[in-house]
Amino acid sequence: MRIVFMGTPDFAVPSLQALIDAGHDVCAVYTQPDKPQGRKQILTAPPVKTLALEHDIPVFQPNTLKNEDEQARLRELAPEVIIVVAYGKLLPKAVLDIPPHGCINVHGSLLPRWRGAAPIQWAVIAGDEMAGVTTMQMAEGLDTGDMLLTYETKVGEKETAGELFDRLAQSGAELLTQTLVKLNEITPRPQDDAQSCYAHMLDKQMAVIDWNKSAHEIDCLIRGLNPWPIALTTLSGERLKVFAAEKANGRGEPGTVLEADPKKGLTVACGEGALRLTEIQLVGGKRMKATDFLRGHAIEVGTKLGDE
Repeated sequence: MRIVFMGTPDFAVPSLQALIDAGHDVCAVYTQPDKPQGRKQILTAPPVKTLALEHDIPVFQPNTLKNEDEQARLRELAPEVIIVVAYGKLLPKAVLDIPPHGCINVHGSLLPRWRGAAPIQWAVIAGDEMAGVTTMQMAEGLDTGDMLLTYETKVGEKETAGELFDRLAQSGAELLTQTLVKLNEITPRPQDDAQSCYAHMLDKQMAVIDWNKSAHEIDCLIRGLNPWPIALTTLSGERLKVFAAEKANGRGEPGTVLEADPKKGLTVACGEGALRLTEIQLVGGKRMKATDFLRGHAIEVGTKLGDE
């Protein structure tokens, strides 16, 4: 098929590669403008742009698709279908109406469960047992279109959002190729809006651990915020990042250190149950296993985490 692909981050790369490998005519790629990254704010191309240029596919990076000139260019490209994977922009109706087979989106959620910018992370934060990917026929609303095909997978007990993200990126690519092969056979299924939740973008404010919550809730938050922005607490007034933890035995006042042994680790009481922090980092220091951290940092039992 003649395809215009719209996508930006790492999650979209396997889908674009799958279309190329399957022999589709990807006539153009649309992606977000290059952005400054890192401490030196070096202007960096999105991952999708990098892949497109490697395959000599024309790349367009408009600030908006509401512009009539941009819409005219899309019509001139004459795509049979537009594929959208984590593009980062809403498509106006004028664009949705261009291709005869419509616009198909690969969304990292078992729709209608999570709609929005961060469905994979929120599936982990919420403690969902199952996650997945859905292909859907795009409509004007936010992730509200009719569903085409779905892939479902169990969320690992210790799986981080980053690990699940990588798995679902590959699964989404496979589901996309299946969707295009079966496109004329699939009966689109409407979503139940009452079953949807909004997966808003993550921010650093939500990273602060509330030790009054249960060990299960905090563990889900830690995994859901890895690799960004990373769950955060304080130790003797210094910020402490928590990359990984596991449920442990013990009880006490929330945030209180129950055990701090270089051989056994760092166990902290929660509102319900306790967590053993397994990978941590003092801001400005090195990321390390908690057992290694305790060899160089003595922490007394009874110390309260989260106290400024």
